[in-house]
Amino acid sequence: MDWDGAVNAWQVAGGVYRMGRREWLTEAGWRQAYDDGVRTVIDLRNSAEARRRETDPVVPGSAWSRITVVSSPTEEPGDPRLTAVTGPYLNDPAHYAENARIFPEKLVGVFRELAAAAGRGAVVLHCAAGRDRSGMVAAMVQDLAGDSDHDIAEGYRRSARGINERYRTHGPPHSRERYLEEEELAPLLEARGYAVAEFVRNLDTRRFLLANGLRPEELDSVLSLCEAACHKEPQ
Repeated sequence: MDWDGAVNAWQVAGGVYRMGRREWLTEAGWRQAYDDGVRTVIDLRNSAEARRRETDPVVPGSAWSRITVVSSPTEEPGDPRLTAVTGPYLNDPAHYAENARIFPEKLVGVFRELAAAAGRGAVVLHCAAGRDRSGMVAAMVQDLAGDSDHDIAEGYRRSARGINERYRTHGPPHSRERYLEEEELAPLLEARGYAVAEFVRNLDTRRFLLANGLRPEELDSVLSLCEAACHKEPQ
């Protein structure tokens, strides 16, 4: 998506999109997202991460006043059950299953927000980089939408390439991330793409959500959102 300022922004399925930090959007970018039908933004980060940085554009609150922004983290920050596996943060699809095992109620909460948003218009899911937390949820959305293993794997690979390009042009946010040259990036993404597809196939997203408290009618709303045609405001 070419919303001004957006980093790593992609359509996932139907009326569901994903991207990196919303604070990267400019005032024009928010307007463009609204014109593309976006009415809800779901922030998958922990609350302490949701803040403006000095390098972010200055954007008045009126820029997103017509868009509902909700917080729905995919984990409890610093929970030792997860960090023992992932390290400081989730950054490998091999660990998505552990996130789902430890925090099923968090992931159900995200899909409950998607269901609630379905009647308002399109939805953007975002985390920090737009790669792993949003990648985990996006893969589950793609699973519900009936996407192939190839398409699910490519969804992750696109997002990983997108944030890697950001690191090339702007530098990584901290020492645990770095820009990867193609000879290192390509084999890594080949393996990780397959890992994302394996995650959702083993999870069985529909069964997982219903078994952990999502109501059938909420699932129907999510499915309708996944199938929704993109709506653009008349110019």
